[in-house]
Amino acid sequence: MLRWSLLLGANNYQLCYRPGKELTTADALSHLPIANPVANTPPPLEVLLLESVPNAPIHANQIAALTQKDPVLSRVLQWLLHGWPHEVPRDYFIPFANRRNELSTHKGCVLWGSRIVVPVLAQEDVLKLLHDSHPGIVHMKALSRSYVWCSGMNGQIENAVKCCTTCQQPRHAPSRAPLHPWEWPAKAWSRIHIDLAGPFQGNVFFILVDSHSKWLEVSLLCSMSANAAINTLHLIFATHGLPDIIVSDNGAAFTSAEFKEFTERNGIQHVTTAPYHLSSNGQAERMVQTTKDALRRIIAGNWQTRLARFLLSQHTMPNSSIGNSPAELLMKRRLTTFIALTQTFKLTCI
Repeated sequence: MLRWSLLLGANNYQLCYRPGKELTTADALSHLPIANPVANTPPPLEVLLLESVPNAPIHANQIAALTQKDPVLSRVLQWLLHGWPHEVPRDYFIPFANRRNELSTHKGCVLWGSRIVVPVLAQEDVLKLLHDSHPGIVHMKALSRSYVWCSGMNGQIENAVKCCTTCQQPRHAPSRAPLHPWEWPAKAWSRIHIDLAGPFQGNVFFILVDSHSKWLEVSLLCSMSANAAINTLHLIFATHGLPDIIVSDNGAAFTSAEFKEFTERNGIQHVTTAPYHLSSNGQAERMVQTTKDALRRIIAGNWQTRLARFLLSQHTMPNSSIGNSPAELLMKRRLTTFIALTQTFKLTCI
């Protein structure tokens, strides 16, 4: 508390300003604010992951370390940094010498264009990532061409599929007679094919495929009724919009008055195929077979997890006839997958 004090002298009076009990005179420093004590900020709390991946991703520093240990790639890396020799010393350097103008290096890794060159010690782990969902030889090769390369990769993929008992399931018989194919739509989500599959392992599935992009939707149904199919279409159309044409077979769910009213109310043309000719709706029938085959191979997790793993693999696999994945054709972008999340495959985007 600030106080004024009266000091008595011999013949005069002196009025003095006292800023408190201790100070006898006021000065400028007495008016400065007191410094606040430094507060110790506690460390951030540990945040647990909602999900954990089964295997740790392959990091760029691991690939760089394995590249230094690889007897072939280590010399290729030195040649990229300091210049190529006039003559290649061994035959196994020829594949790299033929691509010398397309090879580069980044963070100690060797790149061929936008694809990472995998060392020998890391090829087995990369092969497991490519073979995770048992996509088959053609799809594995297409996926590897998008991210990685090593000499003899195609042969390793073929051997991995041939040695996998899950992949070597009985093949379906080819069609007995040639069919007139459906015309390929000029735009995505213009004509879709739908079908019901099941009971399969005690469940009923709703199958939908877009004719343009080959985008697949698979949903679990509680029954094979028209109401269940309509409710599923409501959710799918809320994401992708209304199509122009729906192609289905003559099942009871699709020939009912409820389904007819649903298509007419939304301005959708409903086309049914010939009775007892399943191949007329070949888009959906083929996807039914593909879905069943995939769900027989993917046995880990519950039904939702198995469906999610299969659909993510199908949406990101490049189509053999078109060259692009369904996600690129429908959504105009690549979906981020587990194989693309690793630091190794992020190098391809630099």
